[in-house]
Amino acid sequence: MAEGIPALLLPQPVKVHEVRHTKIFINNEWHTSISGRTFPTFNPATGAKICDVEEADKEDVDKAVQAARAAEQRGSPWRRMDASSRGRLLHQLADLMERDRRLLATLETLDTGKPFLQSFFIDLDGSIKTLRYYAGWADKIHGKSLPVDESFMCFTKHEPVGVCGAIIPWNFPLLMFMWKMAPALSCGNTVVIKPAEQTPLTALHIGALIKEAGFPPGVVNIVPGFGPTAGASIASHMDIDKVAFTGSTEIGQLIKEASAKSNLKRVTLELGGKNPCIVFADCDLQLAVEETQKGAVYNQGQCCTAASRIFVEESIYEEFVRRSIETAKKIVIGDPLDPQTSHGPQISRQQFDKIMDLIESGKEEGARLEYGGSAVGEKTLYIQPTIFSGVKDHMRIAKEEVYNLFQFTTDGSDTGMEIFGPVQCIFSFKRQQEAIERANNSKYGLVSAVFTTSMDRALTVSAALETGTVWINCYNALHAQTPFGGYKMSGNGRELGEYALAEYSEVKAVTIKLSETL
Repeated sequence: MAEGIPALLLPQPVKVHEVRHTKIFINNEWHTSISGRTFPTFNPATGAKICDVEEADKEDVDKAVQAARAAEQRGSPWRRMDASSRGRLLHQLADLMERDRRLLATLETLDTGKPFLQSFFIDLDGSIKTLRYYAGWADKIHGKSLPVDESFMCFTKHEPVGVCGAIIPWNFPLLMFMWKMAPALSCGNTVVIKPAEQTPLTALHIGALIKEAGFPPGVVNIVPGFGPTAGASIASHMDIDKVAFTGSTEIGQLIKEASAKSNLKRVTLELGGKNPCIVFADCDLQLAVEETQKGAVYNQGQCCTAASRIFVEESIYEEFVRRSIETAKKIVIGDPLDPQTSHGPQISRQQFDKIMDLIESGKEEGARLEYGGSAVGEKTLYIQPTIFSGVKDHMRIAKEEVYNLFQFTTDGSDTGMEIFGPVQCIFSFKRQQEAIERANNSKYGLVSAVFTTSMDRALTVSAALETGTVWINCYNALHAQTPFGGYKMSGNGRELGEYALAEYSEVKAVTIKLSETL
């Protein structure tokens, strides 16, 4: 470990036998699986098994849904609770996460392989801020009075949707948990959450904190398990009123189909994309280099927002590539638990192999490998940050994707969006309109970025880009207050911000006939 670093910023020692929470969390109690099955979770940095976790199946999901339904019924402690008290519980949970911050960050790093300081500062910060943001909203969700015919009085009420299912990915397990749970609880719903089978540990620890914070039984239920069983059960359950999912477009389509064939439950989907960055010659060049590279390789490239396609104006192209190489050389690859490490392993052998296959395809199709492109060490899941220049729109690395956040099919087939690895693809362009057209030439539309010192150009180009988020002179600038979601096949609905509240509320119109009029 690095010397001179405060103890608070060092991982909390966690031995395998000390992982306390490995069971299914239902009704504020810990349960073994009805089937008796468990599954292992592994440390991607070492390949070592961390522990075995109880495997939830359809019967366990049914049990969790029954608990959630009972907790959200009228007259239950949760429904009788005033909105301000719901907010106080969310703040209490945030306080407990602050208390256990080192432990949560350590578990997240052990389970995902992401660098510890990323877990500690970015993932925990984002999770806690999301909780506190929606805690503040709890007593401010209200309807309106409507001007209608004077012989009537009309107003609206915002009521909870009911039981909400959430299916969480492995790349940001804790953050995505909060993005879905916090607005759902703020609106008065109950939840059944399936963490990814690769990364269940922080979700289960949150279950313990939920109980300690004082949430009534059944409000939050956590069912670790696999997509084809637990995930599919949530998507098709007749007594779940809404499901939120982060993952691939193919699986999102299956979830929508399952919703249509069951009870037409609400569905919100965040499905990733092939995200473009447009870098103009008048930009702050070093800023653009650093931000786009972080966008491409952050979290080992395992981000739905990854900067998949970087379009650089021709006159600065060579200098942009040169500086990108120099910046990549400063990335520190190593043990994710070492605070000096900035780049860890991929999540699994399957992901590693597919990323390496795409890197090979880039070389074969004529892109110039400027840096990286190799595995680090033997029999590890580490891949060097990789830079390709001279990339053309028809190449596999420009349009083919590897994204296996969530497997829903029983045949184990994988799903597609981004390379989902630390690969930076740099294109060149001559004209502004050309860059816009090429950036929009995708079935996805999650995020994009524009780098320029001209605000006129920034606003003109951002208006033309077909994405749910446009970052100007920055990348991955995410805030609890700002809505997040995609255009086209990058999903439906929005997470975060005030906009997310609409996804977890039903609007009821009440009209009263007045006996007398003025």
